[in-house]
Amino acid sequence: MNTTKLWQKNYTVHADIEAFTVGRDREMDLYLAKYDVLGSLAHIKMLESIELLEATELKQLTTALQEVYRKAEQGNFVIEEGVEDVHSQVELLLTRELGDVGKKIHSGRSRNDQVLVDLRLFFRAEIQEIAGLTQDLFVQLLELAETHKDILLPGYTHLQVAMVSSFGLWFSAYAESLTDDLQLLQAVYKVVNHNPLGSAAGYGSSFPLNRRMTTDLLGFEDLSYNVVHAQMGRGKSELFLAFAMAGLANTLGKLAMDVTLYMNQNFGFISFPDELTTGSSIMPHKKEPRCV
Repeated sequence: MNTTKLWQKNYTVHADIEAFTVGRDREMDLYLAKYDVLGSLAHIKMLESIELLEATELKQLTTALQEVYRKAEQGNFVIEEGVEDVHSQVELLLTRELGDVGKKIHSGRSRNDQVLVDLRLFFRAEIQEIAGLTQDLFVQLLELAETHKDILLPGYTHLQVAMVSSFGLWFSAYAESLTDDLQLLQAVYKVVNHNPLGSAAGYGSSFPLNRRMTTDLLGFEDLSYNVVHAQMGRGKSELFLAFAMAGLANTLGKLAMDVTLYMNQNFGFISFPDELTTGSSIMPHKKEPRCV
């Protein structure tokens, strides 16, 4: 089987170096497969518009890439042993089917901007999913706040009873906290939603690439104008997104801690159905809230 790497030179890299370089790429890249195809579909359409691909070649590549996308959607896309990453696997599938035409998808592109495009498309989708789930919880908390607004609840400071409060205030406090988290996710989405395709390895390409066209095709709000910045910023989106997710996790962690306290015998304010709890190996009367 052809195991040539996209970066392969006329010498053999030490096996330990290659193993360290590749790491878990094959495993993690499966998450990026369909986004890699989407990036390639936009790229080849742009290549045809600047006459680096013929119309017949564009049609062949588009049909083949759509089939790869279907496999990725259905969970049937695999990165074969000896193939380094998702980009190499997609190109290998195309060259098997179309010969040298399959290699043309790499024209004017580096794996560097491919990785960035894949990640940003992936991050956009994940942020949208997280935001949707957070909104669902927000709505549910507000509904519970309205339903239980007249049920009193002791307000605590330092776990000492302080003032009279209510379940409505408690539920809505966490709903409002989620709005902070959603605003932060929205800010990260705006940072992520810029197109790095065409920045190549950080210094652009000698081809007359139409970066505005791929920006529009991929639904990015704008492009990363400076090609050095596009590559220099690698890891920045991940940092911002991790911070936003940590903020959301902090809100959920506080809610989970309150729930854990309020359902124990010392408080007894709420209870869980039996199926959402477990017992103890030595104290079977206990109801441990395993879902929090």
